[in-house]
Amino acid sequence: MGVIFVAVVTIVGAGVIGVSWARLFGSAGWEVRVSDPRPDLRELVARELADLSVTATADLAEAATGADFVQEAGPERVEVKEQMFATLAAHTRDDVVLASSSSSLMASVIARGNPAADRIVIGHPFNPPELMPLVEVVPGPRTSEVTADRAVEVYRGLGKLPIRLKKEIPGFVGNRLQKVFNDQAAYLVQQGVIDVRDLDDLVRASLGLRWATVGPFESGVLGGGPGGMRHLAEHVGSQLSFEIGAPDPARMGEVLDAVEQAYGTGESAYERLADLRDGRTRAVLKPLGWTDPATADSRPQ
Repeated sequence: MGVIFVAVVTIVGAGVIGVSWARLFGSAGWEVRVSDPRPDLRELVARELADLSVTATADLAEAATGADFVQEAGPERVEVKEQMFATLAAHTRDDVVLASSSSSLMASVIARGNPAADRIVIGHPFNPPELMPLVEVVPGPRTSEVTADRAVEVYRGLGKLPIRLKKEIPGFVGNRLQKVFNDQAAYLVQQGVIDVRDLDDLVRASLGLRWATVGPFESGVLGGGPGGMRHLAEHVGSQLSFEIGAPDPARMGEVLDAVEQAYGTGESAYERLADLRDGRTRAVLKPLGWTDPATADSRPQ
């Protein structure tokens, strides 16, 4: 399709994801508008995005008018998203992509009854969007090819790895995998097999490190040696026949208590953990072949 000539992005929602999207787009040279009804919006923008070209307004229609791309990051409630996307549809041009950061709601649900359904697509990041390379691009049945293609191109221009799913499914791919993994982690803690900190360290020192360099299928190829994944499945894999169990929902409070005891809660604990995560993430992006948006030249052409 060639280069998309875009300059203005409207970010809907000023929570953790929305602010991170704003920082990513702003660092790439876009003019950023952030819209959120929260009363402290201007103070938040001045504090979190002070070095970027960002305007803040509670008026969604005003923020959307004249935008070249919209990235919604509002509450994960379908009735709220339907209302927001109705406003976005009415106040944007017919060629403007309306992307949702939703982590579970499908485009077909968000777009119900919306006259701009062909422009609505899921652009689901992993947190924080400014650092994590992945954006899952998930079209709904009524999403146009042009919309999906433009979303992919915009995210790629921001230094992201946009992966377009072949069809929509609740939770998409990243969160479905994450849910299965997290359920097993909670089960193992509930069963007294391992504690919270040791499980996190175990994952960082094994699967996390491995999957940061090769994915699970490629890992299977390597695990089987010259015989590849087929050899692994027929030998070691054939013995992995144990029942994995499932966490008891009634006992999830025990797991949450253990997590809070291990890592703390509140603003100071969050900031400390986020700084540690972001520092480590930045440290491994370049060696792993990813682009750090803070140093990339990804300005819109």
